[in-house]
Amino acid sequence: MIQRIQTLFLLIALALTSALLFMDLALLANETGLFKFKFNGIFAVDATNSLVMPTYALTILLVVTLTLLAFIIFLFSKRILQIRLCGIALGLLFGLSGLIYFLGKSASKELGAELSFSWAITLPLISMVFVFMAIKAIGKDEALIRSIDRIR
Repeated sequence: MIQRIQTLFLLIALALTSALLFMDLALLANETGLFKFKFNGIFAVDATNSLVMPTYALTILLVVTLTLLAFIIFLFSKRILQIRLCGIALGLLFGLSGLIYFLGKSASKELGAELSFSWAITLPLISMVFVFMAIKAIGKDEALIRSIDRIR
């Protein structure tokens, strides 16, 4: 049900997290060249755009997180399960931002490059805020339903 505020919060979190599929997460520069850090690897910025270092763990974690967020939206009738899965999504989003940071730092050491993260690294953190707000709204819905049941 789109009219529920928690669905909108989850849709915003899904949109922000899926934006990572299209953005550069960081730029790495050394004396030999420039490299782009994307969700699926680190690529050289030259005529070939060759893959320098794959990031399979980041790709898998991003796909799992996006799938879970999309799945949570359709669980509007099972509020308790929705809250629990939102908690798992919070953990995955936190792990996603930590993995982006870790892979960027380790790639800069391995390539001997200067690392500069783009603002896209904040998107999982902003998504965490929206998922947390969705948890609060789902909890309010559940409390309302339980209070109505007590009245009957």
